[in-house]
Amino acid sequence: MSVWAAVVTVTAAVLTVIGTVYTARLSKAAATTSAEATRVVAAVQAAPAQRAEDLKVLQATVSRVDEENGSLRGRVSRIESILRAFAWTTDRWAQQMHHAGIEPEPVHPLVEEYNRTGV
Repeated sequence: MSVWAAVVTVTAAVLTVIGTVYTARLSKAAATTSAEATRVVAAVQAAPAQRAEDLKVLQATVSRVDEENGSLRGRVSRIESILRAFAWTTDRWAQQMHHAGIEPEPVHPLVEEYNRTGV
């Protein structure tokens, strides 16, 4: 009987060790899965805040671009006004030269195009 008792004791000990190792592996897998789930939940919960932050950045960028665009439009308008004034002035000078009997040099093709189209 003592042989059987020894076999049962050794078998029980081996099975206990195997059970402990198996439980440890399952616990580690469960902890890893739990950590991954926690990370995913945190990312999902942070997504609206990140989107709000992205929206703030986008709105600030649009505001800055609108401001720059308004400034550039003002400058372009001023340059167009100066160009029209210069064209009017040079046309007046050319007419004065014609009246004085002086033939001015021919105008540049771009000036001719501008005089013809206004663009």
